[in-house]
Amino acid sequence: MSHANIPETVRRLLASQPIELPIFHPVALKLQRMLSNYDFTVDEVSHVANEDMSLASQMLKIANSPMYMGRSKVATIKEAVIRLGAQQVINLVIAASQAAAHSSTNPALDHYMKELWIHSHCSALGARWLAYSCGMRGVADETYLAALLHDVGKLYLLKSMEKLVSAGVINSLFDDELIREIFEVMHVEQGYRMMQHWNFPAMYCDVIRDHHTEEWDTVNRMLAIIRFVNLTTHRLGIGLKHEPELVLMATKEAEVLDITDPQIVELESMLEESREAALE
Repeated sequence: MSHANIPETVRRLLASQPIELPIFHPVALKLQRMLSNYDFTVDEVSHVANEDMSLASQMLKIANSPMYMGRSKVATIKEAVIRLGAQQVINLVIAASQAAAHSSTNPALDHYMKELWIHSHCSALGARWLAYSCGMRGVADETYLAALLHDVGKLYLLKSMEKLVSAGVINSLFDDELIREIFEVMHVEQGYRMMQHWNFPAMYCDVIRDHHTEEWDTVNRMLAIIRFVNLTTHRLGIGLKHEPELVLMATKEAEVLDITDPQIVELESMLEESREAALE
């Protein structure tokens, strides 16, 4: 298979993959459905979150990390639900399951998955921080989750490639140019398709659909935050893209959010700290 033919061939093969690839943990999906239906109690959330003990343990580790909780420690899932609220706990479960999902036995694909996880994790923390900084405390948890999942289409594509390589359908020689082309062409449409399939609320689907579009709803401040944080990670080289020449203050997102230079400096600082913590 020549490189000249790979993009269209891969596009066709990837688009035909089942949507039930291991992108979301069943526990995370169950909790998300409970939250979407507003039908749960503290005990019910705790019980579901504890169905997978390794996932629950990873969730508590994230909950008690300096970048997430600071000095406020939690020892059990139920305590976390009571103290943090159901949305934050579900965010943590999804984050823990996503961290585990971003790995592959294929060394080439594993590299991209690890870089993608760092980008998504830092974006989520940065988006939550910026939501607070922009006076949007009431939707900070939802903004965190939307940012965490904004590039989920890339994970889906990497998992699809992993499956096709394992089956011997395509070879495992992926270079940066090819991977970037596949992402550029497909990650938004595939991410949006997957989120709709799993019945995530429209606010998350809309972020995935519009986080790269030239024309976007500037009234949607959650979208503006995630677009701006995404651009900031690109400027810093957090993830798979590095655009150091990007002038953040000149962006439409900065204008919509009325961002200040001190906010940008602080956001960049916390994103750098988050990257260092993720690499430890």
